[in-house]
This record gives sequence, structure tokens and C-alpha cells, in this order.
Amino acid sequence: MDCPYCSNKLLKVTDKRSSPKGIRRRRECLKCKKRFTTYETIESSDIYVIKKNNSREKFDCEKLKKGINRAFEKRPVSKEKIDEMINSINNKLRNKGQKEIPSSAIGELVMKSIKKLDNVAYIRFASVYKNFQDVNDFKVAMGGLK
Repeated sequence: MDCPYCSNKLLKVTDKRSSPKGIRRRRECLKCKKRFTTYETIESSDIYVIKKNNSREKFDCEKLKKGINRAFEKRPVSKEKIDEMINSINNKLRNKGQKEIPSSAIGELVMKSIKKLDNVAYIRFASVYKNFQDVNDFKVAMGGLK
């Protein structure tokens, strides 16, 4: 690893701890004395999503994050809570130990998690995921809320 400031290879780790992103290391360059943070994540085997049309696609956590973040736009839920939820979903999927997971199982897991945090975000996500066609679809979905 090189220092991002001066490209020196001599670094020391000043702090190491676990974080939701993986292992967080605080490093210091021995030449320019500047500090920076790196994250190590455990690389796990690939998971494939089986789509509704039976095609296979590599699981993309960024795609999941984008969809979830869109549902929570302008909602009073902290970024930390949303990130915790995304990490929890990702961990649940990886802990299943399956190489292939149906997209419907992922969608249901996501909807259940969103519903716990915010009903409006749940309706937003459900309207796209379940492909709502008219107002009656929204009424049915809202009937299941507390």
C-alpha cells in the first residue's frame, strides 16, 4: 500500500477496529506524517440472483443500495439507520449459504426491513417492486400497514 499523499510505501497502523464497512485501519505515512483511513472487507463467494425470467445475474449490493436509498429520499430516517438496514440485508443474504437466491426472496426481505423503518418508504419501494398499476394497488398495500 502507498501513501495517497506522497506515494511512500513506509506506513504504520495507528488504530484498528471493526466497523460496519469491515476492518477500519488508521494509517500514518512515515515520510510525510499525514494520516488516512483504509477499510478491509472480507471477500466472500459470489451470490447470483435468479430473476423472474429465470436469467441469472451477479448480486450487486450497490444496486440494492440505490433502490433502497431512492425509497428513503426526503424521509426523516437517518443515513446510519438505512446503512445498518442495508448491511443487515446483505449479511442475511450471505449467511443463507446459497449460491443462488431468487429475486423475489431478496425483494420480500427488503420490503420487510423497510416496513420496520418507514411506511412511506415501504409504499414507494413496493410500488416499484410489485409494479403497481393503479390506485387500488396502493390501497391494498396501505391496508397492510398499521
